[in-house]
Amino acid sequence: MISVEDARARILASLAPTPAETVPLPAAWGRVLAGPVLARLTQPPADVSAMDGYAVRAADAVAGASLAVTGTAPAGHPFDGAVGPGEAVRIFTGGFIPPGADAILLQEDATPEGGRVRVNETVRPGRWVRRQGLDFALGEELLPAGRRLTARDIGLAAAANHPWLTVHRAPRIGILATGDEIALPGEPIPPGGIVSSNAHALAALVRAGGGDPLVLPIAPDDTSTIAEAARAARACDLLVTTGGASVGDHDLVQAALGPEGFTLDFWQIAMRPGKPLIWGMLGPTPVLGLPGNPVSALVCAVQFLLPALARLAGGEAGPPRTVPARAGAALAANDRRFDHLRARLETAADGALVATPFPVQDSSMLKTLARAEGLILRAPHAPALEAGAAVEVIPLGELGI
Repeated sequence: MISVEDARARILASLAPTPAETVPLPAAWGRVLAGPVLARLTQPPADVSAMDGYAVRAADAVAGASLAVTGTAPAGHPFDGAVGPGEAVRIFTGGFIPPGADAILLQEDATPEGGRVRVNETVRPGRWVRRQGLDFALGEELLPAGRRLTARDIGLAAAANHPWLTVHRAPRIGILATGDEIALPGEPIPPGGIVSSNAHALAALVRAGGGDPLVLPIAPDDTSTIAEAARAARACDLLVTTGGASVGDHDLVQAALGPEGFTLDFWQIAMRPGKPLIWGMLGPTPVLGLPGNPVSALVCAVQFLLPALARLAGGEAGPPRTVPARAGAALAANDRRFDHLRARLETAADGALVATPFPVQDSSMLKTLARAEGLILRAPHAPALEAGAAVEVIPLGELGI
């Protein structure tokens, strides 16, 4: 068995980002930039007013002064002239500040008097003026290559006048569940069978990781059927199988893929849940064989599939982020396998995060995993810990799964 860290490193070393494509701005959300985004203009393009009021010369706008109003400057309609001594121009938020003016007299600090305005509060130079280029300047790098785009990033790119963005293509992930005993939700369940949850859970996880899932029909425990399904997924950037990764008579993934040209990199990881895991290449297509046990499959997906998706999508790829916490209960000494304890997360009165493992950690219990807010990580041969001891936790909520 190899370590979790070694397995992840070998998976990531085998993968490369998908090719770049140019997509309309609204379609770029959640995608990873293939190149930097540079400003195509300066924002704001000129000095503009931050408030409604009057564009004035601060030297003239002292309390008690009366200024002649010589025009207006609403947003989108600049005043065609300049502000001279003793003058003011009515202006609105976003309006260009006319030449000669160096400050804004707020409308609530002024009293209109026919064609004039009385200053009630003395104005400081530069007050309520947004300078040209305050946000960004023409040619400035606004978003770096490799950034996964958020809604805020989309807004910034739009403001910088980009109707299209060049991003990495969303990775296409084939998902193949295997086993005579499983049926899709809503279908007839075979005698002695169960409902398959893995394909749907993994498809949702792939979407959360920025990928495009392709759920293949369930393959029974038959090498020719598994091989045929794998051939159908060769156009994918990654094939994920579930089930058939162990050493039983009906664990047939390696046997089925071998004649198709599958090359095994490694098999079995020192982790719990999730010991049986396959990684290799089916021609040019990487194959990640996850355990059939639903909790094992999802925990392995957190450790290996999500980083693989990040690498394929062109983003930063590495282990899931952990946060420090206090154990909410005593923890037994660990054996040689890296453990992932499903846990509830709470915030203590002193602000510390408290992670309390569920009392039963059976890897078949999806209800426990669904209710878990984090995974307490226990290194191989970790000693027993008392309640309140420091632990590291993967917060599941921030993964979007």
